[in-house]
Parts: sequence; C-alpha cells; structure tokens
Amino acid sequence: MSVPLAGPPVADARVDGLLLGIDFGGTKMAIGVGDARGRLLAHRRLPTHADQGAAQALDRALDLAAELLAEVGGPLAAAGVASPGVVRPDGIDLAPNVPGWERLRLADAVRDALGVSRVAVDNDLNAAALAELRLGALRDADPGLVVGIGTGVAAAVTVGGVVVPGHRGAAGEIGYAVAGGPWPGTMLELDFSGRALDRLAADLGVPGGAAGLAAAAAEHPGAAREALRARVDEAARHLVTCCLLLDPQRVVLVGGVAGSALIRSLLVDRLNEVLPHRPDVVLSPFADDAALLGALMLAREAVPAPR
Repeated sequence: MSVPLAGPPVADARVDGLLLGIDFGGTKMAIGVGDARGRLLAHRRLPTHADQGAAQALDRALDLAAELLAEVGGPLAAAGVASPGVVRPDGIDLAPNVPGWERLRLADAVRDALGVSRVAVDNDLNAAALAELRLGALRDADPGLVVGIGTGVAAAVTVGGVVVPGHRGAAGEIGYAVAGGPWPGTMLELDFSGRALDRLAADLGVPGGAAGLAAAAAEHPGAAREALRARVDEAARHLVTCCLLLDPQRVVLVGGVAGSALIRSLLVDRLNEVLPHRPDVVLSPFADDAALLGALMLAREAVPAPR
C-alpha cells in the first residue's frame, strides 16, 4: 500500500487551496505542502538540533514552510502540525526530548507566521494513525494499534475509524510504562527507543547507533544480538498487554527503528508466542512519512465539510 508523493494539484470541493503539514520530531522535522486531497506536492526535511532548544527548531521549520508554499504557489487553506507529547492550547506536556518544547504554542505560531486561520495540532503518533486510517494500513482494519519506534516510543489506538485520544489526550504514551528492576523500575522509553538503542550501541562499541546495532545483530549473532533481544523482549511485554486490552485487528509499526527487519521479526515472534489471538503486524507503507501525511490529513479535516 502506498500513496503518491508528488504530482499535479488535485481539486476537491472540500478544500479551496493548499494544505501544509509539519511533523516535528526529536531528531528531524518534515515539512510538506499538499493539494486539496492531501497529496504531497513538495516536502523537505531538516535536522531538529534538539540540543539548541525549541525556538530555533520552530523558527527554521516555519521559514522552510514559507519557502515551500512560495515554490508551489497558491493560497494556503489550512495547516496541520504533528508534535511529540500531549498538545494543549497553552503548551505541550510529555515532550522532554527538545528543551523548551513544553512552552510552545504551535497553533498560534503557525497562524502568526503564515497568516492561516485553520490550524490543527495533534500528537505525532495520533497523526500517523490518522494517515494509516485515511490512506494506509488501517483503511480496512478495526480496531487498530499504531506503534511508533523512533527517537522515543509511543502508540496510538484507532476504533471505529477514529483515533482515540484519551481523557487528557495522553492515550498511548507507553514510553512511560514501568520497565525492569525493582519497583518502580525505569521507563520503557529508557530501555527501548532510538535513543536508548543508540546508547546501547555506544556501550557495546558498535558504530552507527541504533541502525548499526540492528545491522550488527543481524549479521553476527553474539553479544549485540543478545543485548538487542533483551531490549526487544521488554518492549514486547508491553505490546502484549496492549494487544490483550484492545484485541486489534492490525498492528502498524512506524518510525526509523521499526524499519529494522530483525527488530520487527523479534517483536512478531514474541507476540505470536503468547497471544491467544494474533493480530496482523505490518510495517507502515509510508516509511518515515506517516506523521507528515497525518499532518496533511489534520489540515484537510480542519476545513469544514461543505453542506
């Protein structure tokens, strides 16, 4: 399954103009301009430079958004923003990877910088799940579970064709699950995520961070594979609980770490060993673009449907 990433603008009675999508991540940012149906016309990526703080990341993303809109040409109808954490009107909770991110008001910043009134902001995994519902692997599956394994680790739940936000918008924040050791142990995200595996690779003397560790574990069974397997096992325990609670028809894996065939294989093996009802487990058809496409879908759905 795939969605075209380029082509001529497509008319849609719902939207009069272009759509803008911004996907903020702890490592990279993706900015895209789409047509009325959310089909990408132009997109680019920028490093986040998280250690330099939130303000510079936001400013560079908005500057690039303005450049792309000028390149494509046409009025901007709406914008969608995918962000780590739990988004509130006056800030963002649970987004520790970029210093100062919790103080941002993303919708206001986009409105002020680009002069667009319709701006929708949501958690990045919720945005990715929306893309899977509208365009990808969850179009024919209900309920669904989207698991993001990138800089951090999180999940999103879909039921009845909608993303379930939870009472405070924090549904799926499994990175905060209790993992390992005596109570209260540590957080799952500190054991299993892109950054956690980067640290593990450094401790083992394996170059290339998480990707290098996965490659070394796949090619040479030994210490690297056993260390990686232990981290995957910890994540699998929590995914088993998620599956038992939700009974999803399909689990969709997104994010850079999920691109490792070995890691996916280890996760699927663990789920198949213990679950009484096994869901389909698939890799997102969008590679690293799920949250960006989800941001475009947020923008499209921010435009009221015609009567």
